[in-house]
Amino acid sequence: MRLPNKTRAIEEAIAGIKDGDTVMVGGFGVPGTPMTLIHALVDHGAQNLTLVKNDANEPGMGIDHLLQSGQVARLITTHLGLNSNAIAQMNSGALEVEFNAQGILAERIRAGGAGLGAVLSDIGIDTELAQGKQVVEMDGKSWLVEPALRADAALIHADRADPFGNLAYVATAQNFNPLMAMAATCVIAEVETLLPLGGLEADAIHTPGIFVDHVVELGQLSEEYAVVRR
Repeated sequence: MRLPNKTRAIEEAIAGIKDGDTVMVGGFGVPGTPMTLIHALVDHGAQNLTLVKNDANEPGMGIDHLLQSGQVARLITTHLGLNSNAIAQMNSGALEVEFNAQGILAERIRAGGAGLGAVLSDIGIDTELAQGKQVVEMDGKSWLVEPALRADAALIHADRADPFGNLAYVATAQNFNPLMAMAATCVIAEVETLLPLGGLEADAIHTPGIFVDHVVELGQLSEEYAVVRR
């Protein structure tokens, strides 16, 4: 069987994202954040988006471009502390923000990729994080019901890939990108190095290509990637 070639021009890869979509964006701070795909989404112009991302990056970087262009209605995240623009939008009511403990956000995404409906956790019981959430009792203990997260699209960054979409990440880019690649209907990966099919050893593959829909090869990396040191 001949495996399909999933490499695409960036405009073609991003074109399917629609107004109102939920979009997962990989990254742990800068590492693993798909900066180039984010700029392409700004240019594409889809509005009223719900973003799922561990953090809000910093002013002038990453998803801040989507926030400043007014394309984001809701952000599901763990913290905004490095982005004064995001904080200002939240405080003014222009941006709805749902906060999660970092491990809970990762687990909700993992559950979505695994086909689960929710996970149970005691993290956040009797705190603001529990407001509006269902609580169940089991064996004499209270548990929060944390709904699984899925998305219409995921934008992720990989260090290496082949044309079928097998992906390998570096360092903390592994924290959210592999989870998001399993939890979205359409997965778009930007990659620093595109290898021929078979160029990735099986043990080096973190995300199998079966989860990936489009692969975009990056050229020279912009300054937004420059804080990553390897």
